[in-house]
Amino acid sequence: MRFPGLSSPLRIFTVPLRSQPARSLRHHPRPISGATVLRAAPTIPFLGSFFSSSAKFNTQDDSNMSYPDQRSPDAWQAVLSPEQFRVLREKGTERPFTGEYDGHYPSQGVYNCAGCNAPLYKASHKFKSGCGWPAYFDSIPGAVTRHTDSSFGMERTEIVCSNCGGHLGHVFKGEGYPTPTDERHCVNSISLRFKEEGN
Repeated sequence: MRFPGLSSPLRIFTVPLRSQPARSLRHHPRPISGATVLRAAPTIPFLGSFFSSSAKFNTQDDSNMSYPDQRSPDAWQAVLSPEQFRVLREKGTERPFTGEYDGHYPSQGVYNCAGCNAPLYKASHKFKSGCGWPAYFDSIPGAVTRHTDSSFGMERTEIVCSNCGGHLGHVFKGEGYPTPTDERHCVNSISLRFKEEGN
């Protein structure tokens, strides 16, 4: 084919579309916003955002709660490791199957809050759930406070230490585990400190 002003013929090649390799999102030539990705794949699990995010959850009534241990963020940073602070004070989550107490099943003892040392769970409350985090079917009476967690577009029940408000994890009900309460307190290992005595 010749065009005016061109000294040599222009050759046009056509390639069938199916012979071109498909491009994945990470090789996409344009920047993709987070909203675009979420619209394109709304059913992709978003658990990864739990493990790396230090953003605070929006919990109902959390701001109105008053806990006996009222240390400031600076005071907590002085006594907690960076990862403990991220989980306990900023409501983060550790990665599944990585916590110290996930496969820990002592016959007696108490799991205390890693922040303020308040007793939370007895060893006899712990059970094997296979979920990747320590699981308990009950807590020591009055030790754990529940809040509605509306983060990430869903409604869950967050559990915190009743003494200091430290984030422990979430509680789930009706999953069918053969436990007395049919509840699973899904707790971050890093939020806990185990003591053998005092069961």
